[in-house]
Amino acid sequence: MEVLFKILILIFTFYGFFILWITLGCFKIKWFRSDNIKAQNTFTIIVPFRNEKENLPILLDSISKLQYPKELFEVILVDDSSIEKLQFADFGFKVLVLENQRKSNSPKKDAINTAIQQANFEWILTTDADCEVPQRWLSVLDSFIQKNEKAKMVCGMVLTKNNNSFLSRFQLLDFMSLQSATIGTFGIGKPFMCNGANFAYKKSFFIDLHGFSGNEHIASGDDVFLLQKAIENHSGHVLYLRSKQFSVLTNPVISWKDLFIQRVRWASKTKAYKTVFAQLLALVVLLGNTGFICSIFGLFYNWNFAWFIGFKLLIDFLLLIQVRKTVPKFNKSSFLISGFVYPFFSFCVGMRILFKKKYQWKERALE
Repeated sequence: MEVLFKILILIFTFYGFFILWITLGCFKIKWFRSDNIKAQNTFTIIVPFRNEKENLPILLDSISKLQYPKELFEVILVDDSSIEKLQFADFGFKVLVLENQRKSNSPKKDAINTAIQQANFEWILTTDADCEVPQRWLSVLDSFIQKNEKAKMVCGMVLTKNNNSFLSRFQLLDFMSLQSATIGTFGIGKPFMCNGANFAYKKSFFIDLHGFSGNEHIASGDDVFLLQKAIENHSGHVLYLRSKQFSVLTNPVISWKDLFIQRVRWASKTKAYKTVFAQLLALVVLLGNTGFICSIFGLFYNWNFAWFIGFKLLIDFLLLIQVRKTVPKFNKSSFLISGFVYPFFSFCVGMRILFKKKYQWKERALE
């Protein structure tokens, strides 16, 4: 038991160092305040979709409410073999619907490639079919680009909606921690992740980077691998836009099983990360969650293990609240419960990836 205690001290020392370092990085990325300046940039909004009959009209309705000249943006929807073909109403802006041209193991990357070939405007902005965008989404991005002329790629925040169930609150807290970690890694100059539901880049920049070349065999990662490639080659042109008015909302998944498979899909690409920092951080987080589980069982033998539990909960809370401004109703009791559930959930995801590579997502077997 004494040996375990010493190992946990070592684990949580590393865990605390990395999480606090990232938390401090959040303070270096300031909240952006946009000016009411004349719209200048043009955008092609790309939305890959598959069987999104319920969600797409909601997204398109939110796009129709954008406070931005409609002649300065277009929407390209890419249908990835939906079972039921949809009819789209006239939302007052240009909408082009394309069939996905499959060429790789990644349906979403193929969909984005298909759309980019038809894009008329310089800035590409991707989002997901189950999202809603804020009214000033494009105007804030335009203002940010005008203020930062070196910008060729811009990452933004994505959070889940809260329907007041524990499952949705659990996902919201998870997203909050992911967004805080994303902001923090930008702040310390080591960004390696972003979310494709709120991701912008110049079409010419995408072409210069050779798009998704080199990772087409990985089903997911249309966002993070492109970001990592951009950071590796042109880090000075990649920026994070921290603004509540540039924060996209996405639907939470409706079951624990779906959430588990979604996280497996996200985590499965971690092993393909090229940056040492990203791989080291993933290892430290895995060890931190494993150490938390060991500490819970250790309580049956010695109450001193409670110090490790309290330490991790505190460190995680300090990181998570960095995006507190974007969440009007923050449930502290849900955080405490989730804090105990998440390490077990995360550990199971890790074991699932380790022992079984393939998974099912949207009626497809992926790897």
